[in-house]
Amino acid sequence: MQTVVSPPNLLQSKTILTDWQSATWEDYLNYRDTPTEERIKLYFYQNQLLIEMGKEGINHSSICDLFTMLFAFWFTQNSDQIFSSYGRCLLEKKNYASAAPDIVLYLGENYPPWQEGERRYLDLYKWGIPNLVGEISDTTLATDLDEKKHLYASLKIPEYWVIDVLAKRVFCFQLKKNNQYKECKYSLALNGLPIKLLNKSLARLETKSNGSVATWFAQKITKY
Repeated sequence: MQTVVSPPNLLQSKTILTDWQSATWEDYLNYRDTPTEERIKLYFYQNQLLIEMGKEGINHSSICDLFTMLFAFWFTQNSDQIFSSYGRCLLEKKNYASAAPDIVLYLGENYPPWQEGERRYLDLYKWGIPNLVGEISDTTLATDLDEKKHLYASLKIPEYWVIDVLAKRVFCFQLKKNNQYKECKYSLALNGLPIKLLNKSLARLETKSNGSVATWFAQKITKY
């Protein structure tokens, strides 16, 4: 028999919980609604709960902000489509699943504005699903490519990116009719952006700041 997680014990832990644990939706709500000094990211899927604890490292933070800049440059130069970025915000489908991806991208006018009095997470039943989500994989690559990929497929997210910090590589997955992700070389959400250009951008972080890399990216995409 699997042991159900205990919110008080895990919330007092200072380590990152890398294993999925058997849990109920009520257990997830306990974690979501319990104040904590530690930053936590919650994932719930098929009665399994993952809690990632701890502050962002330099690499993780730098790459997260880099991709926000890349989105801005891309849509400024290549599309008049409205886009909204909600990185690191909790996504939730009540009684079904939740996730806190590092990258959340909505396209079009139906983006979710926060209103006073509402909870500070995105209700996917109310706002619909994002066009793209992504995970910055510094220490979480295995689960990002496995359990989280199945989670996002179940939510019917059209495009899922996994950014491997160590390998400086972006895995781009697009949802097919069989509700399975297939790795692709071009982004549909970003109108055919080659994933290899994102990989080249990540490689430049070895010697350049994320702002410099974003500027270089802006220069390169003028031909697309």
